[in-house]
Amino acid sequence: MDASSACAGPEHRPRVTELRLSAFKSHRGAVFPLDSLTLFAGPSGSGKTGALGAYEALARLGAGYCLDEAFGDAAACVPEQARPDAEGRRGFRIGCTVDGPVGPVRLDLAVQTEPELRVAGERLSGSGQVLLSTALRDPGRRTVQAAWHTAGAVPVTRAPLPDDRLSTALLPLRVAGRTRGQRLVLAAAEQVVVALRTVFACDPRPERMRAPVPLGEGRLLGGCDNLAEVLHRTRAECATRHAALVAASRTGCAGPVEDLAARPLGDGRVRAVLDRGPLGATPVERLGDGELRYLALALVLLTGPGVLAMDPVAEVLPARQTLTVLADGLDRCLDRRQARELLGLAARMGERGHVRLVGTVQDGTCAAGVPGVTVVDLGRE
Repeated sequence: MDASSACAGPEHRPRVTELRLSAFKSHRGAVFPLDSLTLFAGPSGSGKTGALGAYEALARLGAGYCLDEAFGDAAACVPEQARPDAEGRRGFRIGCTVDGPVGPVRLDLAVQTEPELRVAGERLSGSGQVLLSTALRDPGRRTVQAAWHTAGAVPVTRAPLPDDRLSTALLPLRVAGRTRGQRLVLAAAEQVVVALRTVFACDPRPERMRAPVPLGEGRLLGGCDNLAEVLHRTRAECATRHAALVAASRTGCAGPVEDLAARPLGDGRVRAVLDRGPLGATPVERLGDGELRYLALALVLLTGPGVLAMDPVAEVLPARQTLTVLADGLDRCLDRRQARELLGLAARMGERGHVRLVGTVQDGTCAAGVPGVTVVDLGRE
C-alpha cells in the first residue's frame, strides 16, 4: 500500500462488506452483504445471533485467538444435519469479503470439529488469484500445509503453519515482502486483519451497570459493567462528544437531563448519575434496563476504539481504521423511540466513515424512515 492510502477517504478503510455462512449452525449457502449500518431481523431461532457470532469469531481469529477461544463451543457451530464423512470428520465453513485499498479480498475458512478441532483449510484470494491456501495434509501433525503467492524465482512458498489459528493473521510474521507477489499477499492480509481487529462486540448488561465501580484505565467493557468509570474519563477528555452523549440521553431517558457525570464516593469508586438540573441528580441504579442499555450503546457509538476495551491496531494509522460495533439484541429492552434514536445516531456517525454497526433486532420495522439502514430479514428465508 502506498502512503496516499493513509489519507484516503472512508471507502478505502478496510471494512467487511460480505459475510458468508456456507455451512454454519442453521445457515447453509448464506451470503449477507454488510453496509455501514446493517440489521439482522427475525424471530427467535431465525439465525440472527448465529450470523453475528460468526462475524465475532472471525474478528477474534483476526486478532490472533486460537479456534477454541474464538468459537467457544465449536461443536455447536456444525449444522445439525451435517453427517460425518468416511473418516468421521465433521465441521463448518464460514468466510467474509473485505474491501479496502487493494480491492475486494475474500477469506474462506473450513474448520474441522470432529474428531479434533483444527483448521481443515483456508483460502485468501484477491486481484483474481489465490494469495494463500492451506490444507490439512497429515492428520497426525498439528499443522496445516500453507502455500502463498510469491511471484519471484519461486512462484509459491510452502511452509507448515499451526492448525488452530488463522494463517492470514500469521502471514506478516512469515512473508518477507521482497517480491511484488509477496507485497500483494502482505497488503491483502493486512487489509483483512485490520478490518477484523477493529471490531467491538457490545451487549450492555443493566444488572451489572448499576453498582459503583473503582476507577481504572477507563476502557469500556463489552458488557458495559464499568459505565460510571468511562463516563468519568470521557467527560473530562472530550467536551464535544460528551455534549453529544448528553443530547442523545435526553431522547433516551425519561425526564429532564442536564448532564451525565460520575461522582467520586471517597473510597476509590465512582457512581454514574443523571443531573436533572433543579430536580437534583438521579443515580443510574434507579434507571430502567432500557435506559441503561440506551446510554451504554450511545456511549459506544460516540467514543471509538481509544475508549473501548479492544486491542488497537497500533501499527495502522487511526485515519485508516473503521470501528465496527457488533450489537446482538440491539433493541432488547428498548422502546421504538429509543431504538430509532440509536439507529439515527449510528447513521450519523457512519456518514463520517469511522463507525459501522451490525446488529440484531426482533423487528426490523424499527429502522423505518432511518436513512442508510440495511435490514436483512431472516424471517422471510
